[in-house]
Amino acid sequence: MKTWTTGIVLLLMYSAAYSLPEKLSPPEESAAFKAAGYKLKGKQWRSCDDPSASYAPGAIQEVRDANGDGLPEVVITEGGTFCYGNTGAGYSLVSKQANGGWKLVTSGAGMLSFLTTKGVGGWPDIEIGGPGFCFPVERWNGKQYVLHRYEYEGKRCRVK
Repeated sequence: MKTWTTGIVLLLMYSAAYSLPEKLSPPEESAAFKAAGYKLKGKQWRSCDDPSASYAPGAIQEVRDANGDGLPEVVITEGGTFCYGNTGAGYSLVSKQANGGWKLVTSGAGMLSFLTTKGVGGWPDIEIGGPGFCFPVERWNGKQYVLHRYEYEGKRCRVK
């Protein structure tokens, strides 16, 4: 029992020491936006010059270690129908690299959600939500995210 308790305590200490921050530092945030193709205009990060009232500038939606490598991945969102059509939302997924730089993994129109199913290297499948009831699910093949299936509320579906 004592060994088990000690193991749990060590695991909790290790997890606390190496857990990812919920928020990036300003220099890391800037590097993540730049990797996603955004430019700072005034106080807003923008990848699109949307003049409409519906525009929402770039924002960091989530910071997490999506693929289990100990380095953060960041989901960046931006909104507006001028840039993203009737979906009204765009996403970029960027990943911190071992050399300290950031890399764009994937981006597009829609709302990115991580699923529990996984592709190569432990990368989670992603669902790209938007209007309708049958959404694309993309899987990492070791080089890029590619269409794997369509689903709605966890069940396979077909696009008509």
